[in-house]
Amino acid sequence: MSFQIWLAFMLACWVISISPGAGAIASMSSGLNYGFKHGYWNALGLQVALLVQIGIVAAGAGVLFATTPWAFLLVKWFGVLYLLYLAYLQWTAPTQSIDIQNDLPNKSRGKLVLYGFFVNMSNPKAIVFLLAVLPQFIDLTQPQWPQYSIMAMTMISIDLIVMAGYTGLAAKVLRLLKSPKQQKYMNRTFAVLFTCAASLLSLVHQ
Repeated sequence: MSFQIWLAFMLACWVISISPGAGAIASMSSGLNYGFKHGYWNALGLQVALLVQIGIVAAGAGVLFATTPWAFLLVKWFGVLYLLYLAYLQWTAPTQSIDIQNDLPNKSRGKLVLYGFFVNMSNPKAIVFLLAVLPQFIDLTQPQWPQYSIMAMTMISIDLIVMAGYTGLAAKVLRLLKSPKQQKYMNRTFAVLFTCAASLLSLVHQ
């Protein structure tokens, strides 16, 4: 993996991690209920699940590309269309009040890790998203598992930073999200970012 490809992947990871989702909501919930130091254990569970999902995608994509030469093009344009679909969903997302309830009473660190793990693993869209995005950055002329390992470390490191922000600044983030006008601006900002990411993926060649 060249530095240029890794840099593009790293930037995509920031967009993916910052985008609101189940993991972000779980992190904000943990932060509100337990504070940063204890609530952050939830983020570790999210990363364990992410690592498992990346492994699943790496194994499946590696076999697919090795046995079907034109599969990369199919996956590439599937990824572009999926990102555009996400952009559409973000642009048209309705604004609503966000109410995070105190649903994690007296959970130990281990239970918070398990909670985060099941939040990510129970989201089938996560694997679909990873399958649509990760293979675009793979150099098929080089061994694939080392490249997936680099991407996994990059993605997990960035996601830990972002989830730390969601956990530690939960109350402030929720106050921003509670304004319908600010929600609209945020949703459309992410829609533009997803569209830009789709444009960049369309230019990737192997």
